[in-house]
Amino acid sequence: MAESLIEVSPPYFEDLSVGQVFDDAPTITVTQGYAAVHQAVFGDRLRLPLDADLSRVVTGSSNALVNPNLVCNLAIGLTTAPSGRVLGNLFYRGLTLKRPVYVGDTLKVTTEVVAMRQNTPRPDRPATGMAVFEMHVENQQGQTVLHFWRCPMLPCRDQDADTGHADSFDDIAAEFDLAQVKAAVPQEWNLDAFRDHVPGKHFADVVEGSSYKVEGRDTVSCAPEIARMTLNVAAAHTDAGASTYGKRLVYGGHTISIGAAQVVRALPNLVTFLAWRSCDHTAPVFEGDMLSSEIAVEAVHALEGGGGLVDLHVLVDAQRGSDGSAVEGGRVLDWRVIGLMA
Repeated sequence: MAESLIEVSPPYFEDLSVGQVFDDAPTITVTQGYAAVHQAVFGDRLRLPLDADLSRVVTGSSNALVNPNLVCNLAIGLTTAPSGRVLGNLFYRGLTLKRPVYVGDTLKVTTEVVAMRQNTPRPDRPATGMAVFEMHVENQQGQTVLHFWRCPMLPCRDQDADTGHADSFDDIAAEFDLAQVKAAVPQEWNLDAFRDHVPGKHFADVVEGSSYKVEGRDTVSCAPEIARMTLNVAAAHTDAGASTYGKRLVYGGHTISIGAAQVVRALPNLVTFLAWRSCDHTAPVFEGDMLSSEIAVEAVHALEGGGGLVDLHVLVDAQRGSDGSAVEGGRVLDWRVIGLMA
């Protein structure tokens, strides 16, 4: 007797429900191989993931620090099973790296649907909706290392669907208390040692209200490879036919990681990233786009014992095509991130 064909496919908007939990994604041990691929694609100059000796002196761990954006990319990729039909990821909110991740740590992600809202119907477009996911990432010791929300836009199975989902997202977008970020500063880290070992400007030299423009642009490459490496199963990133644009959509974390690498070029003695106040993808990015960033220091917050937090507003623009023509509107990312400096 022939077995029936079982279709393996991601859910539509109607298939999700508030309170639904996805906890069956693979766990990932973050090896040096992951770190090497991330470094090769993004060229991030953050010092601790690059320098094992400096990382050991500053953090006290025998294993090097994992780049925080690699941690975020892996976490996001592991949450894409319920958003495999994503048309675009609209925003991230309240992302806090509560504990550092070191090479050899193993990450487990749990995703919960916490809010749903169908978009206003339009006669010329199929029905779509937005779902807010809350993510918890734990290490092998059961400790929370990362917590955040993200909002993918998904198609409805029924093009004329009226699901009735109309949740407010106001609480999702609320600002988090700065005390939450200060609590995420690893107390065991020796920031004095970072200042002693690394020449140049540190926290005391950063001026609130100053701005930086990174002249050198970075071309987006290896987009589907990064999606696959992070186990991101959203079809639009690897299958042009699944994208509403007729070509592969670059994974949002890819754009953020390029922006982060450009932040470190502006502030070369940034110790690490600790939190994202907000992160909005304002336009799509495609393979071959050239990205450039402007970084504004919105605020500085001194820490007891030295060093401090820097509140940064990062705006990423894209140019597209062999002639370097500007994308309509130009802006592809609006990111407010908090970094730690010694």
